Amino acid sequence: MISPGRSWREFPQRYRLEAEKCTVCGKIHYPPRVTCSKCGARTFESLVLPREGKVVTFTVVRVPPAGFTEQTPLPVAIVEVMDGVRLMVQIGDVADPDEIEIGMPVRLEFRRISSDGEAGLIFYGHKAVPRLDA
Repeated sequence: MISPGRSWREFPQRYRLEAEKCTVCGKIHYPPRVTCSKCGARTFESLVLPREGKVVTFTVVRVPPAGFTEQTPLPVAIVEVMDGVRLMVQIGDVADPDEIEIGMPVRLEFRRISSDGEAGLIFYGHKAVPRLDA
């Protein structure tokens, strides 16, 4: 089992939303890659993705997999945060999935995603929540 501290260091793209920008063509990759998919270069600079974006598309999972049954219905969306960078995340803080709209402004927050009841492990990640200031 990986300790939370070690996990934080080993998965920066997941926990801190770190991406890589190609120094040759400027394409942003999330998660980071070894080779740029646009130009084939192998030199990148790290950047942290913004925490704000918009819903590009979404679905509502009504029969969720194990570990997510208490979260039914489970809205999941593709959120664009910048320059075409898109992430698949759960949507939180929505009482009724009918409130979700394509183009809805959201903010990414680090939250509990699921837990393993038997082992007592809690899994964290980012969820998209509606931006109230938009």
